[in-house]
Amino acid sequence: MKILLAIDGSAQSENAVRFLLKFNFSHNDEIMVLNVISHVPFKDDRGSYYARLRQIKQEIGPQILDSAINILKPLNTKISTALLDGYPDRIILEAASEFGADLIVMGARGLKGIKSLMVGSVTRSVSINSQMPVLVVKSSQLETTDTLKVVYATDGSNFSINTGKFLSKIPFNDDAEITIINVIPSAYMDIPERYWMEVDEKIKDEIAKIREIEFKVADKIIEDAREVLRSRFSKIKVSIKFGDPSLEILNEAEQSMTDIIAVGSSGMRGVKGMLGSVSRSILGHAKCSVLIGK
Repeated sequence: MKILLAIDGSAQSENAVRFLLKFNFSHNDEIMVLNVISHVPFKDDRGSYYARLRQIKQEIGPQILDSAINILKPLNTKISTALLDGYPDRIILEAASEFGADLIVMGARGLKGIKSLMVGSVTRSVSINSQMPVLVVKSSQLETTDTLKVVYATDGSNFSINTGKFLSKIPFNDDAEITIINVIPSAYMDIPERYWMEVDEKIKDEIAKIREIEFKVADKIIEDAREVLRSRFSKIKVSIKFGDPSLEILNEAEQSMTDIIAVGSSGMRGVKGMLGSVSRSILGHAKCSVLIGK
């Protein structure tokens, strides 16, 4: 597996570097550590100031890369570095493509002064526009556990299936645990609770029949996913929930103290590059790391 690890020297990006120590990489895997000197346009008398600022960044860049290399020393894999200049999101995507990366790994720097789990603009842009899976390591995930836990959310779509196949290729340690979750939207979701009593019995019977069918479909989705993941995970749990997909996935992850939520991105029709509503919500609100499958 080839991984592009994009870092900026922040504590959040260092967390992303350390997070890779949780995986069982071999000498066949490759990691490229990339630091981008951000492009700053300037005019007139500000030119000399920004030129000096760029020079400082160029001097700091190698130190940022060396720090990451020192952290990654325990890994038994090929590691290279790159120091490039330009707009960070564009350069990261271009470098990942040229490197032939299977996965982009980034820290979620966030927004200063805002008490939110929202990721920063560069991470968000890469997550949206990348043609390959992106693993966003959240800064709030400071504690390390001996056993890495994954929640894989699937709805049976091609996007979800591809995410499952990708998970089966990631070099997890043998004791890694995965929970496969399928969420069935509530039949009453768009009916205000105070009007539930007005739904007549005949409709309730029809909903019950539909729910039985949905259960069978969910069981099939779970079993298909389990079959794909058996080659990688020896510890597989399953969960079928009712309700809002984003909320149920986040609740499952929090209750099981998950390290990674893996979710496919179906996108939004007619809007190039946009993440689907569930993947966008998970990326914005998850306390743990998020893998966006493509």
